[in-house]
Amino acid sequence: MKIRPCIDIHGGKVKQIVGSTLSDTGANMLTENFVSEKSPGYYALLFKKHGLTGGHIIMLGPGNEKAALEALSAWPGGMQIGGGINLENARYWINRGASHVIVTSLVFHNGRIDMERLTALTNIVGKNRLVLDLSCRKMDGRYLVVTDRWQNFTEEEITGEALHRLSGYCSEFLVHGVDVEGRCRGVDSELVEMLGEMSPIPTTYAGGARSIDDAFKVREKGKGRIDLTIGSALDIFGGTGVLFEEIVRFNRESAR
Repeated sequence: MKIRPCIDIHGGKVKQIVGSTLSDTGANMLTENFVSEKSPGYYALLFKKHGLTGGHIIMLGPGNEKAALEALSAWPGGMQIGGGINLENARYWINRGASHVIVTSLVFHNGRIDMERLTALTNIVGKNRLVLDLSCRKMDGRYLVVTDRWQNFTEEEITGEALHRLSGYCSEFLVHGVDVEGRCRGVDSELVEMLGEMSPIPTTYAGGARSIDDAFKVREKGKGRIDLTIGSALDIFGGTGVLFEEIVRFNRESAR
């Protein structure tokens, strides 16, 4: 188990936001926890320097392509990319230095997984280059995948059967606990535990981490099988709960 880095880009800048406040209708309700004066490339080089592998770049809305390309150029092959990935541009992002492409909304149609689109994407980039984002929210006791910047519930529930079925088309899952994401109130332990029991492939959980103690909690609840991403609580993103040095040390000690 390790902590993976992230670079969230909105409006061409590296930001940490409460993801559930991002809307297609405008930014009036957007809650920003942090807006960086440093470039995406700065963060990519920082992660490369300290060997923080397997991280992701997420483009939150249109107009972020140039900033994302800067990060990929700083560390070719070092980070995954998601946000607006489709059948037409997936190979482009791989060719521009992304280790993997991350998709959610593309492979859903009318609230269900579109197996035709998923199969087509797998054929384009290869299973080993594809990450499925199964970010979810809880409704009536079930974790349901949400799409379209986490605004719309689908009918797809996070279950062992679903994870095993989808694992035939991708190499990893990325799962944001949307109900706690960006709020620094602690991770969704129930979701982490479920993923640790059910996921047959490498899986990264993101959402709510507020201190390095949450990394140890994820390691315990996820049975050492679930990686963690820390965003808003991290000092390099304006947070006060986690020092960047703590992440580097945690990964170094976990690798021993």
